[in-house]
Amino acid sequence: MMFEPGAGAWAMLARRGKSMRTLLIISLLLWCSAAGIAVAATSGDLAADAPERYIVVPGDTLWSIAGRFLKDPWRWPELWKNNEDQIKNPHRIRPGDVLVLDRSAQEMRLKLLKSQPVLETVRLSPQIIATEHEPQPVPTIPAAVIAPFLSQPLVVAQNELDSAARIVATQEDRVALGAGDIAYVKGITKEKGDSWRIFRRGDPLLDPDTKETLGYEVIYLGDAHVVKFGDPSTVEIVKSTLEISAGDSLLPTARDVVVNNYLPHAPGAKVAGRIIDIYGDLGETGPNSIVVLNKGSRDGLDAGSVLAIYRDLNSPTYQTRDSPNIKYHNEPMGDRNSPIYGRVGPAGGEFKDDKSKNLPKVRLPDERYGLLMVFRTFDRASYALVMNSSRQVTVFDTVTNP
Repeated sequence: MMFEPGAGAWAMLARRGKSMRTLLIISLLLWCSAAGIAVAATSGDLAADAPERYIVVPGDTLWSIAGRFLKDPWRWPELWKNNEDQIKNPHRIRPGDVLVLDRSAQEMRLKLLKSQPVLETVRLSPQIIATEHEPQPVPTIPAAVIAPFLSQPLVVAQNELDSAARIVATQEDRVALGAGDIAYVKGITKEKGDSWRIFRRGDPLLDPDTKETLGYEVIYLGDAHVVKFGDPSTVEIVKSTLEISAGDSLLPTARDVVVNNYLPHAPGAKVAGRIIDIYGDLGETGPNSIVVLNKGSRDGLDAGSVLAIYRDLNSPTYQTRDSPNIKYHNEPMGDRNSPIYGRVGPAGGEFKDDKSKNLPKVRLPDERYGLLMVFRTFDRASYALVMNSSRQVTVFDTVTNP
């Protein structure tokens, strides 16, 4: 038996349908936000002093250019994605190009005006030769900072270097080698070339939450050139950043990796991680420094993923006076017999009538203070560049979607 609704039923279904459509739209927007899908930028997303047009100059990066137009530079794709007919490849922007901000459309967008190739003049007496010189595209982030980290291993499994070539002896039985010294290596073959890099397995990378070993850091020691192939082969150390000794491992020099082939973007999945190490064994760092995260490709990170840096003010690391990360003391110095500024105690470090001990315990909100960008990922860890920060970046600070 078929049911045919009356007028009242149709009205009710229409109202219900409208509500369902509204619910679906809201759900879609929330899903897009959670999935990291970019929506179009609006005037509220623009930087306060966003220019109407900007000429790209040498030394610019995609991040620095985006920072001129947007409050959040990682949202750069939102300005060009609706203008793909002109900016088909946003990391092919070159010095001399002109970026014009179009505010007339419903959605903000950038227009790209390509410049003419720069004429480079070479003076040869008694004639002048003019040749066209194509400017190099601007990189996403400073290439010189991350380039050394792209063509060499950074994280390995426990036994991953066991099969690598190894220094088995040194010339004149020297304990430490440097540039210009000779070493003897087993495991080198002609097929892999005569240019090699020297490494040593470092400390384990531990997840501070699960205590799981994520891998082992690899310490880059220097470069070597094969003088004579054999068993063992004779190599000359041509560059050394640290002392090199017998037992260190060698891997073939990898080809240079392009650093401008990705764009800043929010991760496609929810990420909640921590900074577990700072390159150079530093306790604190700042912008343009390299940090290691306890999340990698299996957690949804890839090159270009941007994460916000937060400080957990409730962590014992930042509330305990004896924490190894805190090297300063808050009590003021004063005369032991005369309290100053209403303070008492041997060092004048306590307030009179201090009632703070009676206040209820509350959970302080995490403080966001910076952004970082992932430039190389491994399965369970990744390396990122600190793009900006309003305070010192420290180990165990948390990172999450911006």
